[in-house]
Amino acid sequence: MRVPDHTPVLVGVGVATQREDDWRQAKEPMGLMLDAVRAAGQDSGSASALAGAQWIAVPRGRWTYTNPAGAITRAVGARQATTVLTSVGVLQQTLIGAACQRIAAGEVHTALVAGSDAGYRLLRAQMSEQTAGEDTEQGAPDEYWEPAEELRHPVERRAGLKMPVGLYALLDSAYRHAQGLSVAEHCDALARLYAGFSRIAAANPHAWLRQELGAEAIREATSRNPMQAFPYTRLHCASWNVDQASALLLCSAGRARALGIDPARWVYPWASTESNHMLALSARASLHDCVGARIAGQAALDSAGLSAQDLDLVELYSCFPIAVLSYAQALGLSTERELTLTGGMSFAGGPFNNYEFQSTARAAELLRAGRGRQALVSCVSGILTKQGFGLWGMTPPVDGFFHADLSDQVAAQTQVREVVDGYSGAAHVAACTVVHGRGKTPRAMVLVDLPGGQRALATTENEGWVARLQQEEWVGRQVQVADQALLP
Repeated sequence: MRVPDHTPVLVGVGVATQREDDWRQAKEPMGLMLDAVRAAGQDSGSASALAGAQWIAVPRGRWTYTNPAGAITRAVGARQATTVLTSVGVLQQTLIGAACQRIAAGEVHTALVAGSDAGYRLLRAQMSEQTAGEDTEQGAPDEYWEPAEELRHPVERRAGLKMPVGLYALLDSAYRHAQGLSVAEHCDALARLYAGFSRIAAANPHAWLRQELGAEAIREATSRNPMQAFPYTRLHCASWNVDQASALLLCSAGRARALGIDPARWVYPWASTESNHMLALSARASLHDCVGARIAGQAALDSAGLSAQDLDLVELYSCFPIAVLSYAQALGLSTERELTLTGGMSFAGGPFNNYEFQSTARAAELLRAGRGRQALVSCVSGILTKQGFGLWGMTPPVDGFFHADLSDQVAAQTQVREVVDGYSGAAHVAACTVVHGRGKTPRAMVLVDLPGGQRALATTENEGWVARLQQEEWVGRQVQVADQALLP
């Protein structure tokens, strides 16, 4: 049966990696991104596919370019393309879904999404007490997308929860308690999960760290694997000091036929679903599950008539373990099955604001190689604030490409707590962690439920509390707080 002309198809994937110790010899992020774009064009098998791109989108990374999509248009000759730059806080799946939707609607015949980060280059320059500069990119994109609201609650910022790891670790403690696991049991389970991820990364030719590690090496804090926020050591966290880029080249089936691209290499987007409902962590009534992942994930599966158990390939976003665990719970997936295609962001590499393009490229490679019939790839923005899913297959979707923003449904099913500042009195622990930092005193962070139904954050550097919160389960127990301080 002939595939309808407006069916979106992924025809080219490109991945670029460098590991240059001399940062002055390393390509800057734009150079890496262009390598990935050209690789995607070559992968398509068409010399003119890139030049025909009519819509090009790039998510912002740790760089200062003002219009990277514009630089791509000049490099590949696609000078009539609409250029898009998105800020941090916009789901990477949003870009993929928008590209597919524009193709399905007949608005464009070819679209490209690409991204890059050069964190290793930045790190090597910092180690030399230098600053890794970039070529100045002039001009502005045709469109700039940014989130509508602030991702973090003011009370969280005032409590010193600046880095995502501490907030994710708070969620992790609530999940642990809901599962009925002891602190030690949960630490062991996380270590086993991530040891499995390292094994997958060892077999991934694009992975940054291709070394299989044992569970103990991941679980235990050492000088080379320091604790970040209990129970997360460095090997539980996304490795963003990597130089990686990726690009996805999509076009309509009609355009692909006209370019002579082999249909055997087409990968079909079946569904793109997302939730952009924004709610700060501290205000979420339920901390141990993810409503957006459940609703958006199920919508993607339902569109294809699939259950989670039908999936051959799964990539759950892995910035921190709770992202994997909460998505698996939301979808009804066992943590005993493989939940990553790349090896996860700790081992495959977690380039800033670009990882889902890497994992989607890997999914396409595995599908083409006959490793499965369909793949579900997920992403996260913020502190599990937004959720996105891409469903891909090697055959055309029966009812055409499905695209949905489920934000309103998620908002309707999400309960909210008021968060107050300066509370004093008795409270029950809703979530807890200990945040560690190089050269800093460990700091206990406790999110508490108040008698009136509100929430508050309490902190302390008291050694007794720091030790207890890393050894005993305190979620659900009563504590005393005074003006955002946890009392001994």
